[in-house]
Amino acid sequence: MKFTVEKLDAKSNARAGEIETAHGKIQTPIFMPVGTVGTVKAVQQKDLKDIINAQIILGNTYHLYLRPDTNILEQAGGLHKFMNWDRPILTDSGGYQVYSLAHRRKLKEEGVTFQSHIDGSRHMFSPERAMDIQRSIGGDIIMAFDECTPYPCEKKYAEKSMHMTHRWLDRCIAQFDSTESKYGYEQTLFPIVQGSVYNDLRKQSAEYIASKGRDGNAIGGLSVGEPADMMYEITQQVCEILPKDKPRYLMGVGTPANILECISLGIDMFDCVMPTRNARNGGLFTANGIINIKNKKWENDFSPIDETSESPMSRQFSKAYLNHLKRSDEILAAMISSVHNLSFYLWLVREARKHIISGDFAEWKNVMIPRLQQKL
Repeated sequence: MKFTVEKLDAKSNARAGEIETAHGKIQTPIFMPVGTVGTVKAVQQKDLKDIINAQIILGNTYHLYLRPDTNILEQAGGLHKFMNWDRPILTDSGGYQVYSLAHRRKLKEEGVTFQSHIDGSRHMFSPERAMDIQRSIGGDIIMAFDECTPYPCEKKYAEKSMHMTHRWLDRCIAQFDSTESKYGYEQTLFPIVQGSVYNDLRKQSAEYIASKGRDGNAIGGLSVGEPADMMYEITQQVCEILPKDKPRYLMGVGTPANILECISLGIDMFDCVMPTRNARNGGLFTANGIINIKNKKWENDFSPIDETSESPMSRQFSKAYLNHLKRSDEILAAMISSVHNLSFYLWLVREARKHIISGDFAEWKNVMIPRLQQKL
């Protein structure tokens, strides 16, 4: 993997760059749609490419391991071929599921024993196993196995967890470096900074992760309930420590406003389920604010869903029609809304990139954020 910084913003830490992988180039800053089980929910691969213009998507190690399982993926030739996707894929390591499945897992130094949410069967993820599974899935970028601590979290627990995450990282690196890709192309391992909301722990963790010299780095354990200002403070602190010549990935973030603020702090890569999850519940993001398409006010509004959108689907259908589909519980409502929201997120990061390159990103961001947050 190769990363090039093309332009730095003069009034912030925003930067425009390019990541080169075996499955293509990624222009940064970038938003990555979440394809948990080999599909971005309610969106066809053709629409991901032709309408949304997604340059990279995510796969979920925990879910893909359980179903369809790595044997099926290996027989298919990896996730790219299994789902007919020829652009880059990033796979998480299962660490977030360790966090979210607290009621059905046991955590110890060796790894995590957990029960499947599908059938209750017992399984174990260790750092080594997480690397092997991600080798089988075949992501271009794979994540180190970590523990994502909750918020709030006592400092003593956060520190203990951080040190274990660091020990797990060393085991991930050893396993990753001693194995090869199963499908003939290079994979890249990203470590993850942890430390909850404690500045001294985040400093320790960022320094430890930076010392490993990997080709990219991630920040985890944020956007789990802490105030936005706290997330920004920690993100800024960590970005100042992580290498400037490596891409920085802020995991699980976030709203359009969150994304613009964190781009200004030096983040290059984002992912979040929000655009598709909100879409399925009637929430639409636009450059002028947020729409709840279920509201009665839209039932006789025959204007396009978003006349300013670059997405043909957002201009093709009216708010009244989408309101009708949603109230009728039609599957097409989720499809149209999901394509719209993802198109908007990808438009937003492309616009951010354009303004970084043109030199007026900070001014543009300050105008956009109040607009993005208003409810229409």
